[in-house]
Amino acid sequence: MNGLQRIALFLTIIGALNWGLIGIFQFDVVATLFRDGQASFAARAIYTIIAIGGLLSLGALFMPNRTHRVVKDNVRPLKSV
Repeated sequence: MNGLQRIALFLTIIGALNWGLIGIFQFDVVATLFRDGQASFAARAIYTIIAIGGLLSLGALFMPNRTHRVVKDNVRPLKSV
């Protein structure tokens, strides 16, 4: 996972936590941070950045699983002394 994917995953987690707070407690953290609530430009910008992070994280869903195989070349068994 590269740096951009980690940032996108972090933003997606932040967005999911915010939605969880909205669903459980009806408390929107992003809207609370700004005076105008959801209508403020800053809140809309944060929502947009989190949405872009979610779209970038969506690409990880379709990545093939990468398994690391250990190749044992030129390995001889230990001789008992």
